[in-house]
Amino acid sequence: MVNQAQILQWLQSFATEIEQNKEYLTELDAAIGDADHGINMDRGFKKVSSQLPSLADQDISSILKTVSMTLISSIGGASGPLYGTWFLRASTAVAGKQELTEQDLLKLLQAGLDGVLGRGKAQLGDKTMVDVLSPSVAAFEQAIGEGKKTLEALNTAVVAAEQGLHKTTPMLAKKGRASYLGDRSIGHQDPGGTSAYLMLKSFLEVLEGSEGF
Repeated sequence: MVNQAQILQWLQSFATEIEQNKEYLTELDAAIGDADHGINMDRGFKKVSSQLPSLADQDISSILKTVSMTLISSIGGASGPLYGTWFLRASTAVAGKQELTEQDLLKLLQAGLDGVLGRGKAQLGDKTMVDVLSPSVAAFEQAIGEGKKTLEALNTAVVAAEQGLHKTTPMLAKKGRASYLGDRSIGHQDPGGTSAYLMLKSFLEVLEGSEGF
């Protein structure tokens, strides 16, 4: 079971990952976008990080909803609405929960993906964060269907996410500013997919460092 404290640790860990990779994300975005993905994400997650201590007594759904509202109000471009929607839909999937089972986590991850699909209208193969999120959810679902517990299932999901991320490099971008470049978008790793991978990786690392997992 994943508890509130671990969710808060994950969000702090993700904020730290974004800060540490801010320049890298911006470099990736400079090649095919507005060169601001790292800067925008870091601004948003610094605000999230500052709010985490006040959320310690909230249920998991309320924590995720606060993250959503913070990101939507503080991140510009496409990233704010997309990540804000991911966290908002994730929050509704686990309403009132203090702890999350494997099935709860699947609902959370699937709802987040569905939110991004609905908001961004991107499909698998369009060179977006969907190319990271979609295979990771499928891998997690298959893993728990095979009886694997949270940590092993999430590890499988992160491996699938990393594979999906690498596949974005040779893709032709079909959504967002990168799509305006046509063939010149080929050969560059997707920045949104990269931050989505960091989100999942940081969650895995927090659970790996937790007692009982």
